[in-house]
Amino acid sequence: MTHVLVPVAVLEGESVSLGLMNLLGTMDVTVLGYHVLPEQTPPDQARLQYEERATETLADIAEEFRQAGGDADHRLVFTHDREKTIQRVAEETDARAYAIRGATGAVDRLLVPLTGDVAVERILAFVTDLVGDRPIGVTLFLATDEETSEARESLDEAATILSGPGIDVRTELAVDAAPLQALIEAVAGHDAIVMGERAPSMRSLLFGDEAARVATETVGPVLVVRRDDRPE
Repeated sequence: MTHVLVPVAVLEGESVSLGLMNLLGTMDVTVLGYHVLPEQTPPDQARLQYEERATETLADIAEEFRQAGGDADHRLVFTHDREKTIQRVAEETDARAYAIRGATGAVDRLLVPLTGDVAVERILAFVTDLVGDRPIGVTLFLATDEETSEARESLDEAATILSGPGIDVRTELAVDAAPLQALIEAVAGHDAIVMGERAPSMRSLLFGDEAARVATETVGPVLVVRRDDRPE
């Protein structure tokens, strides 16, 4: 089964919504319990102090994921760098995507943006596995400077791929709008977002990762499909 990494700040009382657990019922899940330490605090010291309590919590969360339908395991990491830890564990577990948690109930429709330099085929394959035979609809979203036949055709081609297995697919083309703002405005009526990971850029260094910014501006969870061209 497709593997997803679900990071949880375990000692800060973070939890995973039932809606996200049920959405990932077609996936295998690794629950990554992490705690970010001050630079001067050795990880071994924190592990000695908190490991037992944190591990019990992670075991409970993993069991809830198993009850939702998929297999699940858990890891506990004390770290000085959250982002590097998530990427490292995603590599080690061969996770196709990672989750940015959010609150949601039952998931009836996903928003799937295809704007920019993202791996469209990889995103569509993940969405197909995620939805499975469940009645979860998908809206494919594309923001563009102007409406062109190429933009419309790319959306239609992606819709054809998803509709093949019987998924209810809609398309939405946002023209001449700031892509991030247009995406955030399109979130209404959707319960979760599936988007592709982008390569680091000067913009992401200045303003932050796009997926994290989307998650900050919206309520529901964001599933980020990882690139397959990462450097070794």
